Amino acid sequence: MDPATQTHCVLLLDLPPNALGGIDLLSFTTTPRFHGVKHVPPGLHFVFAASDSSLSVRHGAWFYVSPGSGPPQVFVKRWDPANEDLVAETSQTKVLKWKANLGSIWKDGLTPYRQTVKSGDSGEDDDVAEESTDWARLTSRITPTLLSRITGLSPDHWSLTSASSAAQDLETIPGLETSNSVLHPEKELRFLPIDLKRTWREGATGRERTEAAQDRSWALGELIETHSQSTDSRSREFEIVGELQFAFLMVLTLNNNSCLEQWKRLLGLLLTCRQAVKDRSSLFLELLKTLRLQLSHCGDIEAGLFDMNEQGGGFLKPLLRKFHKGLDEFDGKWKSDIVDEFDELQDFLRDVFGWELDDSYVKHGMLELEDGERVEMDVNGADEEDETGEYAPTIVELTPAQLKELNGSDIGTRRDAEGVIADESEEEADLDDMDTRY
Repeated sequence: MDPATQTHCVLLLDLPPNALGGIDLLSFTTTPRFHGVKHVPPGLHFVFAASDSSLSVRHGAWFYVSPGSGPPQVFVKRWDPANEDLVAETSQTKVLKWKANLGSIWKDGLTPYRQTVKSGDSGEDDDVAEESTDWARLTSRITPTLLSRITGLSPDHWSLTSASSAAQDLETIPGLETSNSVLHPEKELRFLPIDLKRTWREGATGRERTEAAQDRSWALGELIETHSQSTDSRSREFEIVGELQFAFLMVLTLNNNSCLEQWKRLLGLLLTCRQAVKDRSSLFLELLKTLRLQLSHCGDIEAGLFDMNEQGGGFLKPLLRKFHKGLDEFDGKWKSDIVDEFDELQDFLRDVFGWELDDSYVKHGMLELEDGERVEMDVNGADEEDETGEYAPTIVELTPAQLKELNGSDIGTRRDAEGVIADESEEEADLDDMDTRY
């Protein structure tokens, strides 16, 4: 083989017959001749494999191809049949041997890097270019620093499996000792710590807790300033988006459930912020662009881990509706950019999944069927989502008897030093009630 024709490649050795293999967004069933992928472009990439294409545990590894005019890089991974694991080849003798013998497998043993299967073998590369662009955009905020924080660094790659999990996502079995009841993962994932049940500073009380529960901007800022590892403030913000991208891609390729939970937690935090949308507008602009691209790939996720068509849009649709309503509180050029990006996301969700994220859609009306018959239709659950109609909050006037019964239960009352019952202010009662709920 002419050394001038060699390009970056990754070797996937000793895979069993009919194993599942994949790189980035493309997965395939391997053949006995398959030894890896050539023509890998610079940047971050993810290879994964499993003993078969069923729901067996998948093993994957991130690796980084450096840009520049240096010699082509060769990454050597092999399948460990005893542990059914994809590991880096640590024997330098074997690595050098494979590098020296690349010519024997270059033509028939290595498949060219691509991100889609060409329809009809037309030879056109238009689809390939489009998919390759998607991978670059889906990983735009993932960095080696982020991968090292989450997975730890192996010799030349960052590895994890379908069974890798964050500690908070491990399930315990009630009634057993902790040491026996926890299913230890093959590798612990060190995600950013997000607790949506506590989004206020330590020592906060009353109104401060209430506001921090309704607007999680403080919790987001604390996460960025305390746990992000990047050097400058903008990069620390984008590390949040990078972890969102990592979590989504590990659901897409490995069916990793813990990554799915972290993806939901990140969106649950970001989409319930208000003040931070103004203070960190570039972060939220990047978030909306990333989310729209990710949702366009939801159909590629196997095993039904994420169903965009479920009733009510699952957890995501209510979050997006509330985020949209929160934008009404602000003005300014930064808002117009956010609104424009949200409108593109909303148009995509309407066209692909039939979602409506504003209040301008018809909730009751006549629908004409194909045979010309007209039927009356209602959109069920719309009032419940919007807290309108029968679900709208109302003020109830209590009768004197009800007030007497309420006062008799000591709810909303306090006693002074002499034991005399005094009315507690309505505001304090509301705050105490909010503390109890959160």
